[in-house]
Amino acid sequence: MKLRITNAHIVSPDVEIHNGVIDMDDGVITAIHEGSESLPVVDDVIDAGGRYVMPGFIDIHAHGADGKDVCDNDVESIRHIAQRKLGEGVTTWLPTTLTQPQELLEEIAGTCADYMANQEFAKTPGLHVEGPFINKANAGAQNPQFVREPNWKELKRMHEIAPAAVFSIAPDVPGACECIRQAKAAGISSSAAHTSATYDQVMAAKEAGLTHLTHFGNAMTGLHHREIGVVGSGLLDPDLKIELICDTIHLCPDFLKLVFSVKPIEQLIMITDSMCGSWIGQGEVQLGGLPVTVKDGEARLKEGGALAGSVLLYNEGLRNVVELTDIPLNQLVKATSWNQAKSLGLEGVGKLEPGFCADIAILDQDFSVWKTLVNGEVK
Repeated sequence: MKLRITNAHIVSPDVEIHNGVIDMDDGVITAIHEGSESLPVVDDVIDAGGRYVMPGFIDIHAHGADGKDVCDNDVESIRHIAQRKLGEGVTTWLPTTLTQPQELLEEIAGTCADYMANQEFAKTPGLHVEGPFINKANAGAQNPQFVREPNWKELKRMHEIAPAAVFSIAPDVPGACECIRQAKAAGISSSAAHTSATYDQVMAAKEAGLTHLTHFGNAMTGLHHREIGVVGSGLLDPDLKIELICDTIHLCPDFLKLVFSVKPIEQLIMITDSMCGSWIGQGEVQLGGLPVTVKDGEARLKEGGALAGSVLLYNEGLRNVVELTDIPLNQLVKATSWNQAKSLGLEGVGKLEPGFCADIAILDQDFSVWKTLVNGEVK
């Protein structure tokens, strides 16, 4: 079916058109028009009414939403999360696991594979395997009971069940670099997480294939004037991409402004790290078997009070960054979609231009989501 979006404020990497038109056919963008030039006949038209029209967001780190968690090991939970993510403008996401027993992780991978075989809502090209190969001292809200040393064979078994697009690992634990090296050879991106690593250890991991830093600033060594740690490594290194939870809680507003001012936009990846407490407002939930309280926009472990993922909606994170920085939207959208697509080798997504999938988020001026399209279908 030939579909058209009119009266669109089109925002795509390095492109901004205030009165644009997007034509789609069979789920693919066929043309971008500017103004009200003479246009061919189509089957249906969506009048965007001047709203922002952006590439669908790509959330590479999300554990759950609306009372459901990837580690529920239930395909209906995966479907529910994938559907809820559409309400945030997310058209592609990576179901993100937790530090759990290997047998359970393999079962969860199988459950995710079941959804991948019939992707009704947000696209799911692969998993984000967060843990269990982390530093127990930096476990945060990961369950320390199941932390173990890196084992490529374990990761490989999961990858064979459902493709692992990203796995998070502590570079400072024994065997980390060898696991990163083998993962890279298998096409899996690696990300530093839950770690006490020094700058030298991060650079050794980078040499082995490390490309990302997971939920930057959280559960990792901070910046110090005698040892710049993982945070300093991310700010200094020109190649490492850093994941940012832009809820102004995991990273305070001034830290977010700092990162966006010193790190090239091409190296930033906005995530939610959302857990099952997102969308619910407040209440009692669990994360990896650990009790969590959701209140006042935060999810915290009942015992100890550590942050336990976020309840951030993706579009709200973008709104926060717009309010905190003066970076043009046609640059910020690199951090919501294009950088993720390039880093993970996801083809045909992350931009609004002919030949790309019609994965589109339409947002009001306050960045609330009006409509989300996946392959040219309103979901």
